[in-house]
Amino acid sequence: MVDILLKTLPFFALIALGWGAGRTRFFPEDGTAWLTKFVFYFALSAMLFRFAATLSPRQIFDPAFVAAYLAGCGVVYVLAFTIARLRRRGWDESAMEAQCGVIGNTGFLGVPMLVALLGAGAAGPVMMVLTIDMIVFSTLITLIVTAAREGHMRLSLVRPLLLGLARNPMIVSMAAGFGWSGLGLGMPAPLLDFVTILGAAATPGALFAIGASLADKSAERVGDALWLSFAKLVLHPAAVAVAAFWIFPVDRTAAGVMVAAAALPVAGNTYILARHFNVAPRRVSAAILFSTAASVVTITAVIAAITASP
Repeated sequence: MVDILLKTLPFFALIALGWGAGRTRFFPEDGTAWLTKFVFYFALSAMLFRFAATLSPRQIFDPAFVAAYLAGCGVVYVLAFTIARLRRRGWDESAMEAQCGVIGNTGFLGVPMLVALLGAGAAGPVMMVLTIDMIVFSTLITLIVTAAREGHMRLSLVRPLLLGLARNPMIVSMAAGFGWSGLGLGMPAPLLDFVTILGAAATPGALFAIGASLADKSAERVGDALWLSFAKLVLHPAAVAVAAFWIFPVDRTAAGVMVAAAALPVAGNTYILARHFNVAPRRVSAAILFSTAASVVTITAVIAAITASP
């Protein structure tokens, strides 16, 4: 486990460096916003395009994998939602807490770190997790919050939801990569060098941006945040592991990557949703802060466990 810890520490050191730069205002909020935009629209998209262009959808999409991940997520989602309701939270707050329990920082942290630690074979499973998170759970939280506020579901929501997915650069880059792979064109050397160089900026840029964005996160609502962090870092990977290793016939390597992805801390875009809907932003902010700090230990333990298993 010490060997794994030494491999994960540089990734979290980059997050800590970003946090320090943001906390001291050496790196201001608008700088963080622009860096995040560069990573989101350019560097990470280039990395995802390169991964997808070397794979086919059949190599990534596995019904058993999807079923296992959704089953594990579903258990934790329902549990977190139910506990929030028992604490007399509204439907919208309960859905936001459930979102914290199952949506990890797969794009900015999971893709670069897990591929680096677990090898190129991790790219396909991580991208599948990322796709499910964006399509299923981002849609679900929007529908529940809207229904809770308006008392009914509106069909008019479908169009903006679909447009939002179609405009998401991570979805677009993966779709473009699969399209390129499907055409069998091969990757010309100049294009490969271009996306490789640009994609290489994703890892340091994304991790630094995560840290800088945490600098303005508050540590309020500590009890709630600790529960949500526990749900995300412990219950979520545990539920996914049971589904992937014992219930559904998932390839063991892919199952290990899925569990590692489930062990990632609460995603930063959950706070964006919370602030957009004005639903428990402080609670979500604290959950992101605590879960990211604690994930140094939990991700190390999970990766050590899956790499040690036969």
